Amino acid sequence: MRIGLIDIDGHNYPNLALMKVSAFYKARGHKVDWVDYFNNYDIVYQSKVFTYTPDNNFYVNCDLIVKGGTGYDCLITLPDNIDKTQPDYSLYPKFTSAYGFITRGCPNKCSWCIVPKKEGNIHPYMDVEEIARDRKEVVLMDNNILASEWGLQQIEKIVKLKLKVDFNQGLDARFIARDVEVVKLLSKVKWHPVLRMSCDSSVMMEPIQKAVELLRKYGCKPQRYFIYVLLRDFNESYNRVNFCINLKLDVHSQPFMDFTKTQNIPQWQKDMAKYTNRHVLCKTVDFKDYRIRKNFSCAEYFK
Repeated sequence: MRIGLIDIDGHNYPNLALMKVSAFYKARGHKVDWVDYFNNYDIVYQSKVFTYTPDNNFYVNCDLIVKGGTGYDCLITLPDNIDKTQPDYSLYPKFTSAYGFITRGCPNKCSWCIVPKKEGNIHPYMDVEEIARDRKEVVLMDNNILASEWGLQQIEKIVKLKLKVDFNQGLDARFIARDVEVVKLLSKVKWHPVLRMSCDSSVMMEPIQKAVELLRKYGCKPQRYFIYVLLRDFNESYNRVNFCINLKLDVHSQPFMDFTKTQNIPQWQKDMAKYTNRHVLCKTVDFKDYRIRKNFSCAEYFK
């Protein structure tokens, strides 16, 4: 058979599901490639992670199109025999790290997050050695690895194997702030290259501050501390952004996106995200003083 792949979100980040599909079919002698719209295919797998990514409306000459990913339906999953396949990294040759999940799910029930609905409560998924194989840098996409005893055991293994790791969905600062043993464990990790946490509500400000203080005290030395800030209420978001900047953290803001409906993102969210995501700028100029466009100063938002 000839199998075609379409990554709706583009090739800026490896699509783990498509890599597994590719490896599964190649191992059985089938031809797999990115869709060429001039060719014919037996099956086309089309993956979309983000609901806001425009869909692909080009005609594909094939017998069957299989669509999956949160952008289509968060309850669609890969069959077990494909899901456990080692990814085909040849699809994304510029990415040299190993990618995967040690745990799936999350115990939190954040109103803005689709993970509990999609994956349920946190549970073990894979061993880091299965993910890393012969690669020494690992990108783990777990949603709350510190909430899992299995996850903590796997971090101990990461330290033992001397793997460089990026927990690219962030670490829950509350588990770091309340347990010095977790802090000591993280201080032994080789970071690739940043340590990420989230400050998605004001409730997280105190745990973030304590976690950062403890991590610095015990010698945790990533290249940067990277903090995700979800933008919702203007004044509350502004306070969280300034709080993180004052802690000398690199802030990455993200406008609130409702997965359940189409929406127009408020202009202030776009402007605040642009401001914070230029790290040199937000550390030298207050948002109130930022003239983001020729005829508009962000001071207008405070009137």
